[in-house]
Amino acid sequence: MLKILAWEFGKLIRLRSVQIGLAAALLLPFLWAFAPGLRGQYGLELVSGWQVPALVLRTSMEFLFPFLVAIASAEVLGSEVSMGTLKSVLLRPSPRWRLLLAKIAMVLLYPVLLLAVSLLGSLVAGLPFGLGGFFGGTGLGPGDFAGIGYISPGTAFREVLRAHLLAAMVLWPLAALALLFTVIFLSTTSAALAAVSTLFLMRLLVVFPVLKDFLFTSYLNLYVSQQVATGLSLMLIYAVGFAALALLIFERKDI
Repeated sequence: MLKILAWEFGKLIRLRSVQIGLAAALLLPFLWAFAPGLRGQYGLELVSGWQVPALVLRTSMEFLFPFLVAIASAEVLGSEVSMGTLKSVLLRPSPRWRLLLAKIAMVLLYPVLLLAVSLLGSLVAGLPFGLGGFFGGTGLGPGDFAGIGYISPGTAFREVLRAHLLAAMVLWPLAALALLFTVIFLSTTSAALAAVSTLFLMRLLVVFPVLKDFLFTSYLNLYVSQQVATGLSLMLIYAVGFAALALLIFERKDI
């Protein structure tokens, strides 16, 4: 299984959508850090480099990161379908579920990689503002950007790291859903469009209060939410459910 995972990881990194997504995650923090108009939108004047990651998350988690994850997750399986290599892979004695399980692991790993690269880019972009202790907040902890007093570099790093881990986990259901749609449609384009359309539809359904707490789009800002346990539990249920359904359909799919 480790050999299959290593093989799938190599294919993941070579995907064009993954490369573009990681490049965007690395470079966009520099735009957020040095765009006066964007900072003005949040009524914020940066006093520390530790505040840059919050700007990046607040602007990217609304659409950009979910979009990048949906595209890449669909391409993990869809690229093999389009190139015609999936049939030859399935002729091997290894069971189907093992192959798809490895791909599920990769689509869940990608949001972690994406947010890790974004964090790296944010910290590098924040260097001109300083990464020492300061009076204020990171925008990802108590007191938002105003903070509750002096914050040390260690505390700031823990808040920023925690927020990025939560943001990555929030994207897991979307990644698993995009892979599920790929199993159903056997097409990267159709699967990505279906996943993004589902994302938009769930955003529209917030007008129904009875549904709001059950939509994973309601938790895209979980990294600053106080309902972490509830939101994270729902995200994991969605991710496991979509992944299990993908495995079930893939086992019976005529390819």
